[in-house]
Amino acid sequence: MDVELRPTAALEPADLRAVRRLVDIAFAGDFGNDDWGHALGGLHARVRDDGQLVAHGAVVERLLLLDGRSMRTGYVEAVAVHPAHRRRGHAAAVMAALEAAIRDRYELGALGATDDGAALYRARGWQAWQGTTYASTPEGRIRTAEDDDAVFVLAVTAPLDLSGELVCDWRTGDLW
Repeated sequence: MDVELRPTAALEPADLRAVRRLVDIAFAGDFGNDDWGHALGGLHARVRDDGQLVAHGAVVERLLLLDGRSMRTGYVEAVAVHPAHRRRGHAAAVMAALEAAIRDRYELGALGATDDGAALYRARGWQAWQGTTYASTPEGRIRTAEDDDAVFVLAVTAPLDLSGELVCDWRTGDLW
């Protein structure tokens, strides 16, 4: 299965529209404009089947604090597979490409998993964060307890203490 990996800037407007349509279909309308904005500005992994876009994922740079230590992080966004093409290895192929990019460029990989996606990430060696999560916001640091069970990390350059404090940078919409 061929996975195409390209930066947002190298995608044509029609390519971006096709990705947006795919994630809207895959997330059954639960993918808003903020979610879309979070997926832009990094690298996009795309899989086609007979010319049709069937899977996508992106990795963007974020700054996370791990127990007070700044970590340049490859953050995975918008992993989506068209419902008619699921359970064929497309998401695994997208993740393999994104993980290679993370290992080449970042100190840490991280993502916020849906309930449906968590099993895929676990099977690929991502670890569920066991500690507490926070966000650094314009109003100061806030606790994000509702996201504790959804945050997964991929160790790249150093072993992780999964029971520590993990703080994400501010952004509109979903913080994780």
